[in-house]
Amino acid sequence: MDMILVVNAGSSSVKFQVFDVGDPRQPKRQIKGQLDGIGSRPRLRASGAEGRPLIDLILDGGQIGDVGAALHAIADWLRKEVRISPIAVGHRVVHGGPDYDQALLVDDSILRTLETYSPLAPLHQPNNLAPILAIRARFPQLPQVACFDTAFHRRHGALADHYAVPERLYVEGVRRYGFHGLSYEYIAATLPHVAPRIAGGRVIVAHLGSGASMCAMAGGRSVESTLGFTALDGLPMGTRSGQLDPGVVLYLLRKGMSITAVEDLLYRECGLKGLSGISNDVRVLLASTDPRAAFALEYFVYRAGLFAGTLAAALGGLDAFVFTAGIGENSPVIRERIVEKLAWLGAVLDPQANASTSMGVISTPTSRVALFVVPTDEELMIARHTLEVLSSIGAKQYRNIA
Repeated sequence: MDMILVVNAGSSSVKFQVFDVGDPRQPKRQIKGQLDGIGSRPRLRASGAEGRPLIDLILDGGQIGDVGAALHAIADWLRKEVRISPIAVGHRVVHGGPDYDQALLVDDSILRTLETYSPLAPLHQPNNLAPILAIRARFPQLPQVACFDTAFHRRHGALADHYAVPERLYVEGVRRYGFHGLSYEYIAATLPHVAPRIAGGRVIVAHLGSGASMCAMAGGRSVESTLGFTALDGLPMGTRSGQLDPGVVLYLLRKGMSITAVEDLLYRECGLKGLSGISNDVRVLLASTDPRAAFALEYFVYRAGLFAGTLAAALGGLDAFVFTAGIGENSPVIRERIVEKLAWLGAVLDPQANASTSMGVISTPTSRVALFVVPTDEELMIARHTLEVLSSIGAKQYRNIA
């Protein structure tokens, strides 16, 4: 049985999934797991295709001190306990820069280029690349495919891509990339099946999680996004500032803060965490009676409403609005509050549908804007892209490599 391992690595956790790709048209998820608590109290958990628990084990913290070591532990468990040796590994890589607009087979040259984009995504890029480096060191012949969160947006028009800066900076790569592309690509591919009437129309998708953004799509293609050069722009997020006057950064630097300190502030101490002073978790803020928690959530909803107006203008109107990702899929309260901000566009929420579903239509029949909840599946997109890349180099060749 041919299997592909999908890896999505963060700073303190590695999420992984295993797909059976015996039928290339329909990868089937066999294992879903994660190793979190890296560097402190590492815990390996995984379940099978039907949700059956496979492992839940606290590991030796002294041996699992970084993402690379975590990946080795996962690989050892897959090979020795589950007896799976994947034919390839697909990775989520947040930033593809100006060079890469589609998934590709990783080599030394590509890795060196991707490392140069780390300052543009310091929370993500180094951690995305660490598993690739760890696997290359231990299994140098195993094909690895990088799948980029920026790729889906790379066919934006020039107006959407540019900042008002000299052209030489654009040529260098200072442009609006957009992120969460694997999520948006999945939604674009899924809408024709769940909502064929609006799939080819003017759609805003709200990927709302600890990292949050919104994307305007026309005919299933990205037209505009709230995120730009880095993953700091647009909506306020769990710990990231969202849209910010560049003069604030200049002010902080003139005040004497180092570049590293400013970076740490904007990526790790702002957003819902900074506004509330309590938490970056929407569930915690909703349960809190502290007025700062209420203000942080109201700010998040307010900005989502503002950006919805901007994206609707980019589309020249709006046919549908889709909620996805952790908050979008699981918080009826936040969905309701955001839809209130869309009333001027003709959006009317069905409260009962909104309260009772994690997928499907949540608007009334009379709503001029169709409202949907559609769970995202970035890992499935990575598996599909990995298969496409393997197919492009030839089935016989990749089997010999693996």
